[in-house]
Amino acid sequence: MRTIAILAMLAAFLIAPGLARAQGEVVVYCSVLVDWCNLMSQEFTRATGIRVVLTQKGSGETFAQIRAEANNPRGDVWWGGTGDPHLQAAEANLTEEYRSPALPRLHDWAQRQAQQSGFRTVGIYAGALGFTYNTQALARGRMPEPRCWRDLLQPAFRGEVQMSNPPSSGTAYTALATLVQLWGEEEAFNYLRQLHRQINQYTRSGPAPSRNAARGETTVGIMFLHDAVAEAIEGAPLRVVAPCEGTGYEIGSMSIIRGGPNRENARRWYEFALTPAAQALAVRAKSYQIPSHRDAPVPEQAPRLADIRLIDYDFARYGTTAERNRLIQRWEREVGSQPR
Repeated sequence: MRTIAILAMLAAFLIAPGLARAQGEVVVYCSVLVDWCNLMSQEFTRATGIRVVLTQKGSGETFAQIRAEANNPRGDVWWGGTGDPHLQAAEANLTEEYRSPALPRLHDWAQRQAQQSGFRTVGIYAGALGFTYNTQALARGRMPEPRCWRDLLQPAFRGEVQMSNPPSSGTAYTALATLVQLWGEEEAFNYLRQLHRQINQYTRSGPAPSRNAARGETTVGIMFLHDAVAEAIEGAPLRVVAPCEGTGYEIGSMSIIRGGPNRENARRWYEFALTPAAQALAVRAKSYQIPSHRDAPVPEQAPRLADIRLIDYDFARYGTTAERNRLIQRWEREVGSQPR
């Protein structure tokens, strides 16, 4: 029945006023998992006739690319990825103000993201930060079950923890900003310096630690919980942990790139991506975030924000370029450049 409902919604989108089939292309910079990027592109082309030129990169790398192309924009839409760099792009006037007619139908957190950016970005999904561990590796190593951030500092986890790299990954920057807000900056950096000794690898992308934990290449991975849920559903021996001290969360976002070559088609993508039907496609791509549209079905396996001890994440502050650059530079100086 759900499949029938989704197809019906897609059909309604196809014949909606102002959304008749079109020609041409749209260049999409996509910062979610590649399977989701590809599925969205295929369904958008099927619904509109517009060809999608797709590039998939992490949100930190995409922000750097958009900034580098500012004088000659090549992309039209930035879809997905953590909201902080989308807010930074808005602050730098790299993205275009746009108010979708669908905005009132989005959850409050998605609307706040739009308001804070001057309507230059909008929330499309949400997901909580945490970590996962491989239960088989934990048992083999006779390691204690970690439930809290500080548990990862125990000697048993030396060389057994993996997270992504803050300069390239929006996930890792969210982790950095989360710990600063949770404990204060000095205590957070003291923790990060100790955690550094436990790290076996800083990956380029946010989801990579969950994939590597699923394969047993690391015992613990720090990432957004929905990434680990996707691996566990496929049969990986993973347990997902929302840390006991509290944790932050992301508002995955979407922005229209200012001065892009296909402005009207960018808006068509934007409207398509905010429909319940398009947001319901996530499950087919094995992505389990909370969708931003109130009428979009929430995946049964998605970690519920209401069940997690969330901090009051300050997107307005930690979404600024100055704060991001300052924290990342301090991390590189005091943590990332140090020997392990």
